[in-house]
Amino acid sequence: MKQAVKKERKLFVDGEILPSMVSESIASHSEKKEIGAHSIFLGQVRNDEIDGKKVAAIEYSCYAAMAEKVFKQIRESAFSKYELTCLHIYHSLGKVAAGKISLFVFASSVRRKNAIQACNFVVDEIKSKVPVWGKEILEDDSYKWKVNS
Repeated sequence: MKQAVKKERKLFVDGEILPSMVSESIASHSEKKEIGAHSIFLGQVRNDEIDGKKVAAIEYSCYAAMAEKVFKQIRESAFSKYELTCLHIYHSLGKVAAGKISLFVFASSVRRKNAIQACNFVVDEIKSKVPVWGKEILEDDSYKWKVNS
């Protein structure tokens, strides 16, 4: 099997992750004919109700140096566990409105099971290990710190 190329890319996006970025990522892989499957996870900001108020947005912040190190470890772990062709991870920083995308994980492989399992693994690892924090901004501009879920 051909060894996957693990290129380093920018992990963080200022504000929301635009749908055009997702479609451009998909389109850019159409020339890679060894890929048989893609699995994509899009994390979207929910307008949950907290203390009787709706979430209007989440403001994401992080300890960048540590977050980048943990993202790299997660990527390396995914490549060692699953036969992947590509793996891309993007996370928002700053304010992202309810209904907008804040996390984009894109796993590609020759076979679908590897892509799907890797994508699920990466999302679970991000939620449990990466030092990114979300401040849920409520409709009255009050806020609550988000607990990962």
